[in-house]
Amino acid sequence: MAMLRGGSAVAATDTGEWSTYKARFLAPDGRVVDTGNDNQSHSEGQGWGLTLAEHHDDRAAFDRMLAWTRRNLRRETDHLHAWRWRLDRQPAVQDTNNATDGDLFIASALLRGGRRWSDPALTEEGRAIARDVLRLLVRRAGGSVVLLPGARGFERRDHVVINPSYYSYPAIAILAEAVPDPAWLRVADDGLRLLRAARFGRWGLAPDWLAVARRDGRISPAEGWPARFSYDAVRVPLWLAWAGLSDEIAAEAPLNFWADPSHRRIPAWVDLSTDVVAPYAAGAGVTEIGRFVASQRGARWDRQVEPVPAGRDYYDTSLFMLARMAASERGE
Repeated sequence: MAMLRGGSAVAATDTGEWSTYKARFLAPDGRVVDTGNDNQSHSEGQGWGLTLAEHHDDRAAFDRMLAWTRRNLRRETDHLHAWRWRLDRQPAVQDTNNATDGDLFIASALLRGGRRWSDPALTEEGRAIARDVLRLLVRRAGGSVVLLPGARGFERRDHVVINPSYYSYPAIAILAEAVPDPAWLRVADDGLRLLRAARFGRWGLAPDWLAVARRDGRISPAEGWPARFSYDAVRVPLWLAWAGLSDEIAAEAPLNFWADPSHRRIPAWVDLSTDVVAPYAAGAGVTEIGRFVASQRGARWDRQVEPVPAGRDYYDTSLFMLARMAASERGE
């Protein structure tokens, strides 16, 4: 895996986009607000916000987000974080299960921040999360070492459910460097092997949720979720290209789907069992991911990438910002 370093240069335009992002989605107390989902907050959003703050060398925003995350999402029994905080519920956290992608990004942001700002306390906090990811979220299934999407609810009698987009390779590389353990390499390598096999439908795409059979390792779209390449799985090519793995088929196949001339605009999703595509377009974030992945593969990209419109929600804007950050770190 390619190891990523913090401290990359940030263009003035990106700095302006970061200021706009904070104004729209960061509450004064450090909560990243999911405006497209009833103004909830998630460990994912806190992890992405911390990552973007470190990238933009914004220690003040980083500290606000970290304080809110510790106060509201940190679990009592380990160093992982509850996945969702809801403004309309009391208590605001009603399910203390974690979301592994959120924990990976929180940990990697802490490790990056510790390096950038020479703060050993941040580094140790990131290491503590990394150790609990290894301890609580790594399992064996069908001959593979897999990364559970959360500590509870994804292990069945005959199969394990994984989310391919939770394999955040840039974050995994940073955690593996900070807490060396052979399990990271197995998680990464077996994850790539599963992604190479997870090719469904006309365009050979990975689903948002994937089942891995315990007995023989057979994979299939997981029951209980739509068999779609959709809002989760669009992140897979971003993480791969960001980590220097743009030659993987799981990066190539989405690019071919997005660039298919039969689509006037990139569809928001495709049903992998019927090949029916969404009747509405994906957002600017997905278009920016496509542009970035194409640039890393040396491929042509004809889809127009436009600035994120003011009305775009938290998720689409975050994807756009993360793709821009990835491009900066890959030297674009």
